[in-house]
Amino acid sequence: MNPLSFHAPVLLIAIPLLGAFAVPLIGRLGAHLRRIFTGLIALLTTACAGLVAATVFSAGTPITYVLGGRLTLPSGMNFPIRIILEVDGMSTFMVILTALILVTAVFYSFSYWRRRSGGTMYDSLLFLLGAGIFGMELTGDMFNFFVFLEITSIAACGLIGFRVWQGRSQEAAFKTMALYTLSGLFVLLAIGLLYGKYDGLNIAYLAAHIGSGLVDRIALGLLLVALAMKAGVVPMHMWAPDAYGEAPAPISAVLVANSQASLYGLFRVLFTLYGLAISVTTLGWIMIVLALLTIFIGVTMALIQSDIKRLIAYGAVSQIGYMLLGVGVGLATSAGQPDYGLVAMQGGIFHMINDAACVGLLFLAAGVIIRAAGTRNLNMMGGLAHDMRWTAMFFMIGALALAGIPPFNGFASKLMIYESTFRYSPILAVIAILGSILLLAVFLKVFQAAFLGPRTISPIERPSRLMLASMGVLALVVIAFGLFPGFFVHTIVGPAAKALWLGRDAYIGAVMGG
Repeated sequence: MNPLSFHAPVLLIAIPLLGAFAVPLIGRLGAHLRRIFTGLIALLTTACAGLVAATVFSAGTPITYVLGGRLTLPSGMNFPIRIILEVDGMSTFMVILTALILVTAVFYSFSYWRRRSGGTMYDSLLFLLGAGIFGMELTGDMFNFFVFLEITSIAACGLIGFRVWQGRSQEAAFKTMALYTLSGLFVLLAIGLLYGKYDGLNIAYLAAHIGSGLVDRIALGLLLVALAMKAGVVPMHMWAPDAYGEAPAPISAVLVANSQASLYGLFRVLFTLYGLAISVTTLGWIMIVLALLTIFIGVTMALIQSDIKRLIAYGAVSQIGYMLLGVGVGLATSAGQPDYGLVAMQGGIFHMINDAACVGLLFLAAGVIIRAAGTRNLNMMGGLAHDMRWTAMFFMIGALALAGIPPFNGFASKLMIYESTFRYSPILAVIAILGSILLLAVFLKVFQAAFLGPRTISPIERPSRLMLASMGVLALVVIAFGLFPGFFVHTIVGPAAKALWLGRDAYIGAVMGG
């Protein structure tokens, strides 16, 4: 392994972190130089994500990266001070997802903020959020997971309330901050309980020793509630529509990746940290019930929205349910390990990257629509397709993909979920399909209201080439993943699902040996 590939996991965190602290200094030299620097940081981060993916998928086993050494105190006591990053197929999959959304959000933002001040603060918080998300996905230590979780919370709340000239943004940021704080407190309490019992915080070490006692069950409950809350799972989703709806358009896209990083943490806790030490059938059904609630509430609330961004936000919430449904069926069947259980896992995990791409595309398109129409109210729009054909096409691609219409990527992952859940319980598949049908109706209404009909308004501002290019990249991902799902399932989704469903021993062995 060459040195660059060896150090890629830590560089994936260090580069955006460096960018976050260097942007204020570079910004003093001028806005143009700041944009060049932020674009370079985004591209370098994406390149590191590609190196991590190439290294892990070619190795086929988890890799570890250790920072630190040994510290000798004045008393003569000598003990190790280490931070361990552990990267397997699942964490690599999440890295790819995050890098895709981060780089498109950065380049979209160049034009989005051209007429507003405060770009230095915005770029700094955006890179800080990206570094925190990567840290959550790569760390092999529970306390460092908490630290990165808090970094994402601070940066996300700052970005949600960034537009101080809009009172609703401040309200959304405060609500999100309150629930993120509660989520972080629950995670910290769970970590304290596990450390008190096992005298360690490394995930592999804890997984090798964890049991099913009262302390273990309490810690599990705290982690489940905390991570489900930050992922936006119903009934703990109250912050998500406000945060997605009021954040700047590119930040709404990155917040989707942030929520999915918390969902990744939930899956890591269930499959890797606890594994078969818990009642997998019971917990699987808890996830399934939460999934059905999330699908139903998300879609029905989207039906009654007239604000385009809140409508997309509720659509994004509903999609968390499909991920939970697939992985929940996989968890419920993991003891017996039937074939359809793995397919369900693959469908739920595949839908994570598909959802990030199509929801991210919809939020970016919504940003263009709002700037062009001068309003977020669908009832005051109309005929925008006459002047913005590319935006109309990108929005339709994202909407059809989100509703699971072929040949787009949402259909590929949802079909895997439908087929596997039908074998487990036909009722689950019927409810999931009904949710997609209702979501299709919702977005057809949006497309008709915003783009079709006579030209009622002239666009106040048309999208720049960078904005169109950013949307185009996500649209290409949506189409490519839909046309060639087998390739992507084989190369990135399959290893991710197997890392959770079958790879617990390999994850533990990479650190503990044996």
